[in-house]
Amino acid sequence: MKVLLVAGARPNFMKIASIVDAIHAHNRTAEPAIEYVLVHTGQHYDEKMSHSFFRDLGIPTPAVDLGVGSGSHAAQTAEIMKRFEPVVVKEQPDVVLVVGDVNSTIACTLVASKLEYPGGNRSGRLRPVLAHVEAGLRSGDRTMPEEINRILTDALSDLHFTTELGAQDLLMREGIAKQRIHFVGNTMVDTLLKHRHHAEQSGILAQLGLSKRAGKDGSQDGVVRSASPKARAYAVVTLHRPSNVDHPETFRGILEALTVISAQLPIIFPVHPRTQARIKEFGLGDRIAFADVGEGAPVGASGIRCIQPLGYLEFLCLTANATLVLTDSGGIQEETTVLGVPCVTLRENTERPVTISQGTNVLVGTKPPAIIDGGLKKIHNRGSHRIPELWDGHAGERIIRILSQYAA
Repeated sequence: MKVLLVAGARPNFMKIASIVDAIHAHNRTAEPAIEYVLVHTGQHYDEKMSHSFFRDLGIPTPAVDLGVGSGSHAAQTAEIMKRFEPVVVKEQPDVVLVVGDVNSTIACTLVASKLEYPGGNRSGRLRPVLAHVEAGLRSGDRTMPEEINRILTDALSDLHFTTELGAQDLLMREGIAKQRIHFVGNTMVDTLLKHRHHAEQSGILAQLGLSKRAGKDGSQDGVVRSASPKARAYAVVTLHRPSNVDHPETFRGILEALTVISAQLPIIFPVHPRTQARIKEFGLGDRIAFADVGEGAPVGASGIRCIQPLGYLEFLCLTANATLVLTDSGGIQEETTVLGVPCVTLRENTERPVTISQGTNVLVGTKPPAIIDGGLKKIHNRGSHRIPELWDGHAGERIIRILSQYAA
């Protein structure tokens, strides 16, 4: 069996890594061996946002790099399709496996779903099996490009690998047959659990002046105490969604709320490239301070310190030792649930409800009073949580076992 694995954006790499590990484990103990071709679309083209992840995660350099880069949704999706089709025609895989909900996901799905092999491939297949990892997640908000990508990818896929139990009912309501849906767990969690210990060896806390030896156990005024044995109290913020950072008033309001929270404990803000561009475009640089890693304790009158994007291991260490995380990312909602770190999601909805019902996440929207209230409550009352079912580090193994049986 030959599998084409597609990765395009930063979160995809963490999900693909677990599947690559599972293929290698399968090939050490079972016959026939699984051949795989790793394809990087180049949707994320910044070094810290892309190539460093392959090093951190220990997965091979992609066999194919489409080098697409940035562009509008239409232009980027079209370019990926144009460059991906010849790869599928050449490789003639038995399975095309896509992950997540980015433009690379839907672009490669559209190509694979329409393509046929005249005369069949070496296994006799007339077309590739299309598998979607992280199927069945829905926010209910079709103004989000990712939601459109999720719906269309699931509609076209042959196999649906889900991360939470509720996804099966949702997919079946959309007309997906039950036998095509497989609850396997979360491959991103597989990768987190594998690398967590290694990530703790990162020097990022010392470089940012966050180690307990670099400051007292708490924030500037001692109001907040840290739950981490190795770091003083601090918060981490990530923002990148267009609904938050492309509208000046919304973005300004979020920064005002973060300024209030930062009076309780310093905030570290690894800035996504699109977010950094909006900060400059909207003239918001006076509200936050940019600094290089290694310059010591957090700086800036507001207590918000912006740094460049971090590699996977550095960011995992930073998140795992944080007192609080504020984000609009879907994946970080899941990671904080596994890490037991309080998470405040700056969105009106989420496609990952299990992080709220079972995890550490709370949804607060984007209005400053709600952000401040949610953040301060989480700082002073961490609450209880549990790890969702099958988030146990073995999702990748389950996927490969099912693919081996399906494609046999």
